Order: sequence, then C-alpha cells, then structure tokens
Amino acid sequence: MNRNLRFATCLLLATSSRALFATPADDVTAAAKKLGDQANYSWTATSVSASGGFTPGPVNGKTEKGGATYVTSSFGDNSMEVVLQGDKGAVKGQDGWQSLAEADQAEGPGRFIGVIARNTKIPAATAVDLAAHTAALKLVDGAYVSELTADGVKAQLAFGGRDGNGPAIANPKGSVKFWLKDGLLAKYEVTLQASMNFNGNDFPIDQTTTVEVKDVGTTKVEPPAEAKKKMT
Repeated sequence: MNRNLRFATCLLLATSSRALFATPADDVTAAAKKLGDQANYSWTATSVSASGGFTPGPVNGKTEKGGATYVTSSFGDNSMEVVLQGDKGAVKGQDGWQSLAEADQAEGPGRFIGVIARNTKIPAATAVDLAAHTAALKLVDGAYVSELTADGVKAQLAFGGRDGNGPAIANPKGSVKFWLKDGLLAKYEVTLQASMNFNGNDFPIDQTTTVEVKDVGTTKVEPPAEAKKKMT
C-alpha cells in the first residue's frame, strides 16, 4: 500500500470514527457553530417567570457574521436598543444613544443598561456555552434535552458579574432543550432556577426563556445612524 493510499485510508477511518462516536452534545455544538458560520440570521427570545419576579419583555435580534449585531428589547415600560460590532458598541435607553464607554460612566439606569449591553450574546455562542454545561444530553421527541450543571446555571445568571464580583447565587438548577433543523440550531429553551442575593436580600428566580432562530441567510442588519456615530 503506497503512502497516499495509507493516508487516505487513515483519514477515512478517523472521519468515520468521529461520526460513529459523536455524542448528542457534539451534534448540538456542531449545529450551533454551523449557525454561527452563516452570513446572517435573526432571532426572537421570549421569557416567562414562574417566580413572579422581574421578567424581561421580548428580545429581537439580528446579526451578520463579521458585521454588526442589533438587538431591541423591553422591560416594563422601558425599551432598549443595543448595537455591537467587534469591540465597539452603543446602547440606547431613556437618555438616548451612548457608547459603551459612556454607559460605563453613567449612574443608575444608564449604567444598568450598559451592563446588559456588554453581556449581550448571540444565540449561536450561547448555545455552545449551554451545551458545554449539560449533564447528559439525549434525544427526546425530536429535541435534545438535559439538566444543566450548577456551574452552567451560574454562568447564565452571572449578570454583570462574570468576573466573580456579581451577586451571590444559591441553589442553582436548570435544564435546556435544543431543536435542530437541517444541521442548524433552530431553537432552544433554557429554564433557570436559583436564589440571587442583592444587597442582603434574596430573590427567587424561576425563568424559562425560549429562543427561536429565523431568516437565516436573508436577514438585513441596519443599525440606526445615531448608534453608528457613537461607535466611531
């Protein structure tokens, strides 16, 4: 057997072995990364709180690979817009458009909105993180389902505290479901339960968020001109 034939045979065996022993987590991760490789896509996220606490309104997002991500959301009577591109970004709250640097220097709600903007992640990246923190994914009725590890729940709830300086989180529990279509991540649902301590007060969290991906390859991302000015 000559060298080229031996190499081709080894490559075929290696590829076949990976396919044969791929886990459900591998399938979900591959589908999420494949979504991230698309030229563009949109998504809608809706949340429901069983604890009766704060529940954010619907989140609508659009993203282009190598380009901008534009997200709009609401919470109560307030609304927010976020534009991110690379290491630059702008956020709009009650005080109009601000750069992320300006939001960092703001007080009260302005700074709060800036923290939300800096923690904004697109679904493809979030799904990869979630899959990495699953206990044991398995296919059930067309969806990949699993409990989340405690660290996985904490990572999702580390609002403004990814450096370890955020509010204390106790009794973290959670689960996740993923739906794939044509090898792409199409939808996921994540339930998070915990107790979060703010200024000495414990607040229960029991929230389910459903994210649906749409318009893959046909999404147009057109951030407002005011946002672009703040990102220069």
